[in-house]
Amino acid sequence: MGDVLSQNEIDSLLQALTSGELDVDEIKESSEKQVKDYDFARPSKFSKEHLRTLEIIFEHYGRLLSTNLPVYLRKAVSVEVLNSEAVTYSEFSNALSNPVFLGIINFAPLQGNIILEIASNLGYAMVDRMLGGRGEALDKTREFSEIELLIIERIIVVCMNLLVEPWENVVEIQPHLERIETNSQYAQIISPSEMIAIVTLNVKVGDVDGMMNICLPYITLEDVMDKLNTKYWFSNMAEQDATDYSEMIESLINRAEVPVKAVLGKSSISVNDFMGLQIGDIIRLNRKVDEELDIFVGNIQKFKALPGASGEQYAVRVTSVIREE
Repeated sequence: MGDVLSQNEIDSLLQALTSGELDVDEIKESSEKQVKDYDFARPSKFSKEHLRTLEIIFEHYGRLLSTNLPVYLRKAVSVEVLNSEAVTYSEFSNALSNPVFLGIINFAPLQGNIILEIASNLGYAMVDRMLGGRGEALDKTREFSEIELLIIERIIVVCMNLLVEPWENVVEIQPHLERIETNSQYAQIISPSEMIAIVTLNVKVGDVDGMMNICLPYITLEDVMDKLNTKYWFSNMAEQDATDYSEMIESLINRAEVPVKAVLGKSSISVNDFMGLQIGDIIRLNRKVDEELDIFVGNIQKFKALPGASGEQYAVRVTSVIREE
């Protein structure tokens, strides 16, 4: 049972309404509950944070494509992430044109497959470039020949293998190409009503640019959805980067070559004596035979050593290390 107002409270309320301090319409609006529409046909399984994390992953993927594809195409390649969105699979498949180039990729160890779609004009330009042409797209769209499909399949395999590194902060994947489809009707990897995330990349090969779409079904990413957030992704990336870079830097430093020289001694002579030097002449140094030599690494004195021989070669034996900050 609601609270019962006293007579004084009723009089105060009537007076406030009469004076205009309270508005009846505002009271009605404040008492109404805000209801958010929910579409059961399109459940929102991908949040904005999930989509943003996917964009970050594929920005890394785009940088790898820009670096590695020019090796095969011998053309400058630029890749840019345009957007990411969550739609049903039927919306994605209905928007595809025929012919279309679809790579069905098994995303092991995750369940199910993903789809890598390359625009037709981009595919023709890649084939033309791989066969020694200028990398120009066809004016009129036609079906891909068997030879063209084999050539583009090599490019798809390269693109597929580059997926491993951007995803290693989320899951260690071992993708492999299952098949190539040029008709969207034969690429029904999931139910038409299932939700998918689509990441769209703009790929430019020379003067030809086209779209590359990556279709990621929810059922495939379901096991790692909790890792698709920026906080987890960045923290994991920072830990891995710190380890990887330190080991890499240490490995590079260990292989670096530095000049080492042993200074036997110094002497000052006149120019006239220098001009008259002959084979067999002796130059007296400022160091005795049993004195230690100065050993320089680069231009820094690091060791003291005694002269000697190792086999048939001159050598020095380090006697002390000079440690300076």
